[in-house]
Amino acid sequence: MNSDSLSKLVIDVLEDVKALDIVILDVRKLTSVTDYMIVASGTSNRHVKALADTVADKSRESGHKPSGIEGTDGSEWVLLDLQDVLVHVMLPRVREFYNLEKLWSLSPVTEIAATDHQ
Repeated sequence: MNSDSLSKLVIDVLEDVKALDIVILDVRKLTSVTDYMIVASGTSNRHVKALADTVADKSRESGHKPSGIEGTDGSEWVLLDLQDVLVHVMLPRVREFYNLEKLWSLSPVTEIAATDHQ
């Protein structure tokens, strides 16, 4: 499953389980770590955990096993690592504080030639 198909699967699952304010960020030009970051909100700690668990289950069913899930203890911010897609499910106040959408929308700094610094 390629990263485009995987991101569509994640979005579909999040919509099915009533995630709020789903945003997909194409970060391929900003990092080699992942292709897409998907950010969504849940209404409570329990909802955040359920959203992440459901995405993990559906991705496993499609043959794409998550390489890691972090943050399920407090469930204020759960990170699901699907390699080509990172899924951040957060409580609205946590999401507002960290503002990942703004952070990852910054344009990369243009490389300066080594001769410019001599």
